[in-house]
Amino acid sequence: MKKRVWTALPVYLIFAAVMFLMAVATFKYNKILSLFEIALTFVALGIVLFFVIRFRIYMRNVISSTVKATTDVSQDYLESMKTACCMLGEKGEILLYNKLFEDIFFKNSDGVGEKISDFIKGESAESLCMSESGVDAEFGEKKLTIYANKVDKGYMISVVDNTYFKDIEREYYNTQKSVALVVFDNIEDFSSDNEENGTQAMILLENLLSRWAQKHDSLYRKLYDGRYLIIFDEKVLLTQFEKKFRVLDKVRQIKIGERSATISIGIGRNCKSLKDSHANAKKALDMALGRGGDQVAILTNGEYEFFGGVSKGVERTSKVRVRVISDSVRNAIEQCDKVLIMGHKYSDLDCIGSAAGIYSTVTKTFSKRAYVVCDKEKSMAKTLIERLEIHHEDMFINVDRALSIINDKTLLFVVDTHSPDFIESPKVHKACSKVIVIDHHRKMVNFIDNADIFFHEPNASSTSEMVTELIGYLGDDGMSKVEAEALLSGIMLDTKNFVINTGVRTFEAAAHLRKKSADTVVVRNLFSNSIDTYKEKYKLVSKAQVVNHCAVSTIDTVMKNSRLLSAQAADELLTITDVYASFVVSPIDSKNVNISARSYGKINVQLIMEQLGGGGHQNMAAVQLSDVTVEQAKEKLIAIIRLSKFK
Repeated sequence: MKKRVWTALPVYLIFAAVMFLMAVATFKYNKILSLFEIALTFVALGIVLFFVIRFRIYMRNVISSTVKATTDVSQDYLESMKTACCMLGEKGEILLYNKLFEDIFFKNSDGVGEKISDFIKGESAESLCMSESGVDAEFGEKKLTIYANKVDKGYMISVVDNTYFKDIEREYYNTQKSVALVVFDNIEDFSSDNEENGTQAMILLENLLSRWAQKHDSLYRKLYDGRYLIIFDEKVLLTQFEKKFRVLDKVRQIKIGERSATISIGIGRNCKSLKDSHANAKKALDMALGRGGDQVAILTNGEYEFFGGVSKGVERTSKVRVRVISDSVRNAIEQCDKVLIMGHKYSDLDCIGSAAGIYSTVTKTFSKRAYVVCDKEKSMAKTLIERLEIHHEDMFINVDRALSIINDKTLLFVVDTHSPDFIESPKVHKACSKVIVIDHHRKMVNFIDNADIFFHEPNASSTSEMVTELIGYLGDDGMSKVEAEALLSGIMLDTKNFVINTGVRTFEAAAHLRKKSADTVVVRNLFSNSIDTYKEKYKLVSKAQVVNHCAVSTIDTVMKNSRLLSAQAADELLTITDVYASFVVSPIDSKNVNISARSYGKINVQLIMEQLGGGGHQNMAAVQLSDVTVEQAKEKLIAIIRLSKFK
């Protein structure tokens, strides 16, 4: 208690002052008592001051002895330290050290005069002093934490050997378990013609997966036909990251006839329990399948990482899913009072065509009021919009009007996009409590997650194809010629006139629309350009630069139809020999730039656009960049292309 007296000195002084004032006040009534109180006050004050002064003398002596010991460092002083210590000169040379320091670094040899940076790679005495929490370093097999202080003419170094604890920590992280769910993507294709082929492909795949898991000392289990579970250690995943999951390539080598097998893998990593890891693995697998399969998706602390995704999507031959979804869509339409249909910004023929198909069914089959929310001035399908408006005067509305008519029973269809960043109006989306998404683009990390129905088919040629199939079950008896042509134009746009992403169901949808009187000549005229646009398109083609089998061209000035021109020029660039993908960079305004990307399947342009913050489909993607010039955007794009490895 005596050593704490000085900390309460202000309180004692106040108390003494109060006692003194009370003594003065008592003087009028009793002089003797007053003098006694004054004397008692000074005695108490003297005692307090005595203890304060004595403690400060004691403190000064302790500090002086400590300072003397640390400033007058000797070999005996260093040996008395419980940690490895050494003294460095101004240039980081070792001058003096204790036995513990010698045991770590020198092993009975003389280290005087050596630079500390020779033993702690990349660290100088100055850099060691900059870290208050110490610097982690390795020397041989030892894991060290080093602390440093600047003294008058040198440095004082203290080293803690944490090898034991860091080895335990590393072992803990290396043995953390992660659940992986594996799906045989295209097993139906092998079984469709010959069941024996499907069985043979599955046996080959299971043998491969079993050997892969056994090689890495991992748990492997078959769940049911075409689905498997593997539990990996963290150290195994780290090696797979380095190898880019080569197992995907090995699976593609499983061939029966002309077909190659592919798998999708979802992994839940860095989770607190196997239960959480399994839940995240399911989410990751859904993401991998939504992006077209043949890839690994890893979910770590809410962030996705992808490997693979180089194969073309495989067309699904079963229409059961479409029929089941159509029942849910029917119920949703019947329970609403009006329907809004909205696509992506800068809508194209596929966006407007699929919207027209939904509009036709809602208004004619279900007799509900419907509107298409669209910015007609920024649309790349103005010719189609003008044709539709001739037959449906109040079909298209702007965002402001849409917001004014939304209520609790309004149903919103989002077509040809599933990203909240790309939709025509986020305000309309947020205002609607019931949402249905229909899209064919490969799934992005940031997707509309509040949809009541999420009809997503990345292997479909277009959203118009999906809508054609869907309304076939909902009822399309009232579909007019112009609406059928709108849907057909969307299919022709995204398939490049039935060249890419075209399967049996694509032609079935086109044939169905042809039965609805869709005229291919009229549809082809929707793609026509003015002579000026035609000239500008070939200017872009003529100045293109080819890098790593990718053609890159730029539009230097802001043009009214730059988006449409970019898309058409990108398509034209694909006709050049040895060009597998094309990119056209165009300015939106003084601060924003758009990049249109196209390919015929050898290069996944979606993966390239995602690295810049965009997205889309394997053969058709785009991105909008902010606060960059056209030249800067082009340099970023070319840098990514140069680093990419294309087969």
